[in-house]
Amino acid sequence: MTSVRLPLFPLNSVLFPGLVLPLNVFEARYRAMMRDLLALPEDERRFGVVAIRDGREVAPSAPGLPDATALPAGGPAAGFGTDPVSAFHTVGCVADAATIREKSGSPHTPDEDAEAAPPAAAPGTGPDASGYEVLATGTTRFKLLSVDASGPYLMGEVEELEETEGEGAGALASGVVRAFRTYQKRLAWANERTLASGQDLPDEPSVLSYLVAAAAVLDIPAKQRLLEAPDTAARLTQELKLLRQETAVIGKLPSLPAVDLTRHPTSPN
Repeated sequence: MTSVRLPLFPLNSVLFPGLVLPLNVFEARYRAMMRDLLALPEDERRFGVVAIRDGREVAPSAPGLPDATALPAGGPAAGFGTDPVSAFHTVGCVADAATIREKSGSPHTPDEDAEAAPPAAAPGTGPDASGYEVLATGTTRFKLLSVDASGPYLMGEVEELEETEGEGAGALASGVVRAFRTYQKRLAWANERTLASGQDLPDEPSVLSYLVAAAAVLDIPAKQRLLEAPDTAARLTQELKLLRQETAVIGKLPSLPAVDLTRHPTSPN
């Protein structure tokens, strides 16, 4: 397959095709990315999401007080070492940026990121006044071949991965639906919550496999293995095993922290 170049957005989470990704962008390198994407036609505003191997954002930031003007120390690859590709899982997901909204009160100039912050921020130009709110949707999986850190943000050479159904995907999908329903009920019971009724699950096996992968309460390595599954049947097989295991574990616990299987937190970047 032919490789393409995409802007890279590393996260401490896994994005699956068909799932929505809200982002609150404030770091200079990612603001530069969003400005460049806004200059493209709407149907070309794509970037690649990769999960960070160590499961945490390592770029410097202060919770609630992001520096909206200063470049991270070391440039676009800050926090990812001298060989950024080794810091990321090599299978990621293309994100289609349906909405990129600049926050009010944050005018930018093309070379703003190279300028030093003013001694005192004027009204409407402080740290909270700059950035973008982005709503993206996962579309296609890809394999990360290389990373270019020479520009204002990371660029990846990627090869899109075809999704094949695999043998027995339909029968496996029926089993996953039943196992997921049981898992949801057990999880709701453990959290002393009422399970919403009438929530339909998709019939198409690949869509179902991605929805379940995103909704299940699993750690990043487990979700990454589901994203990397060679075909839909293999992913459903993994999910069936995981759901049964997790359901059994939940049944032995007195209570669990509340979770929401349909919403994902906004990622502050």
